[in-house]
Amino acid sequence: MMLAGNKSGILRILGAALTLSLLSAPVQAQSPAPALQDSNEDVFFRNIPGAERHAVIITGAAASDEIADRFWQWSLSLHDVLSRDYGYSEETITLLIDDGGEGRQSGSRVDGSSRRADIDSAFASLSERVRPGDQVSVFLIGHGSGAELDAKFNIVGPDITGIEFGGLLDQLSQQDIIVINTTSASYEFSAALSGRGRVIVSATRSQAERYDPMFGRYLIEALDGRAGDRDKNNRVSVLEAFTYAGSSVLGWYRDQGRLPTERAVLDDNGDGVFSIEPSPGAGDGGLAEIAYLDAPSASAQKSSAEAQQLMAEMQDLERSVFLLRGQKANYLEEDYWDRMETLLIELARKTGRYNELP
Repeated sequence: MMLAGNKSGILRILGAALTLSLLSAPVQAQSPAPALQDSNEDVFFRNIPGAERHAVIITGAAASDEIADRFWQWSLSLHDVLSRDYGYSEETITLLIDDGGEGRQSGSRVDGSSRRADIDSAFASLSERVRPGDQVSVFLIGHGSGAELDAKFNIVGPDITGIEFGGLLDQLSQQDIIVINTTSASYEFSAALSGRGRVIVSATRSQAERYDPMFGRYLIEALDGRAGDRDKNNRVSVLEAFTYAGSSVLGWYRDQGRLPTERAVLDDNGDGVFSIEPSPGAGDGGLAEIAYLDAPSASAQKSSAEAQQLMAEMQDLERSVFLLRGQKANYLEEDYWDRMETLLIELARKTGRYNELP
């Protein structure tokens, strides 16, 4: 984890954290982590023990058999990566794809078609199963069309507009929401989904970017093997996946000797204005940095109840570190480093205790 700040402050904090992480004594009672100033991010994407991650993958109609094959491959690969590496079960992944998989080998992974009736039914069912504090990630694969209020996701049968899709998400008002729209001409559809507590990714930044995007391919690559994990904490945040996929897309066009016909954008502050280069402390990026696609315990290597609880607490402390870093401008220098030191010391103590467990 790289923290911006003066060199002596960094050395002081990291030195204290490193020393404490090596202690073998039992964890002593600690003061609670310092409260952060009120922010849009602080009430969302908490690492709550027992909270579930749910994924909805919706793959729309394709313009040709070749494109349909590509969409199928991406959809099944995404399903497999989430279930294998990110703590999702068959019960927590819903895959809706074109005509429902007639004539294709997909095993038991497909749950229905991407017709409007099946989409409505899937969200109605999900709204009854999820609990407050759960997280729902929605992945859209396919084509988009239209502009402004008429922007659509092309599905089998009558298409669905961004406003209509936003109504489906409104059923999940007590859950954290991630939407990653990998379709062509996805921007205005995605903008209609913007809201407080939601992280929205669009593979394109305008209606004019209507050619088949490559973003979906590199999003899956970012997740597979956690290739997008830039800070090496064995988890992939939405911001990390976005950054990896976006830069990989531009690299693909460069290698092809072509001008890019797509540029991914992200909104996570609810204003409907998307950023090309989101980052913590900027208008967009703070929420995406703490929104992880894996379940809190998916990266844990120890299975006892105590280990699972400690892992959740460690991840929540790391979340607080990220939030504090993004709010540095709101604090006096000394106050900022005092708060950061308290968080890192507590994180080191819990890490030491976790490492001691069998």
